[in-house]
Amino acid sequence: MARWNLVLAVAAGTTLAVAQWFVWVYAPMEVVMGVVQKIFYLHVPLAWWAFVCFFGVFVASIGVLWRKSLRSHAVAGVLAEVGVLLAGLALVTGALWGKAAWNTWWTWDPRLTTTLVLWFVYAGYLALRAADFGARGPVVCAVVGIVAFVDVPLVFLSARLWRSIHPVVLGQGGGMEPEMWVALGVYGVAIGLMVAAIVLLRWRAVDLQGRVSQLALQQLLREESRI
Repeated sequence: MARWNLVLAVAAGTTLAVAQWFVWVYAPMEVVMGVVQKIFYLHVPLAWWAFVCFFGVFVASIGVLWRKSLRSHAVAGVLAEVGVLLAGLALVTGALWGKAAWNTWWTWDPRLTTTLVLWFVYAGYLALRAADFGARGPVVCAVVGIVAFVDVPLVFLSARLWRSIHPVVLGQGGGMEPEMWVALGVYGVAIGLMVAAIVLLRWRAVDLQGRVSQLALQQLLREESRI
């Protein structure tokens, strides 16, 4: 696992470096916003991969209910942590972009509002995992992890279902040049590799923590048996 972590980290760093050339040199400058529009190439992949992580939480939570798998419960926790981080960064970069595009850091636009709700929902999910529900904890968290995913398609469709000032990137072309799509794709792959490296590293930490706790419990049981 350590070797894969190293491979993913190197691949992510290399691809992120290459992506900078595509963003700053290959992709044309947007006419209206100018250089500020370059935030788009970071903002959109952060949101996309946050959705992927939350979908992973959804699938792992089903695994918890279906197979009573504690391993799936741990995987859901790791993916939720990374997803909340990515969604938070998407909100921050979106605010920076919004200030230049709309002359305001925040507006209660449907896309922005549903994304903020999504962040709070999964932050609450992480807080719920920290609570003590005893043996029922994984099941309770799994139910919340499944229900929380309802907001993900709502975020994606919000700019289409309601009047929104947020641009629709997919489905209508987004008014983008082909070079912009290439730059976005390269940056998306780079962020994906980075997310994979973070998830794997975090999973390794959780796995090692579980093994240490198990060894500590076994040692405690041995000592009690000697008394």
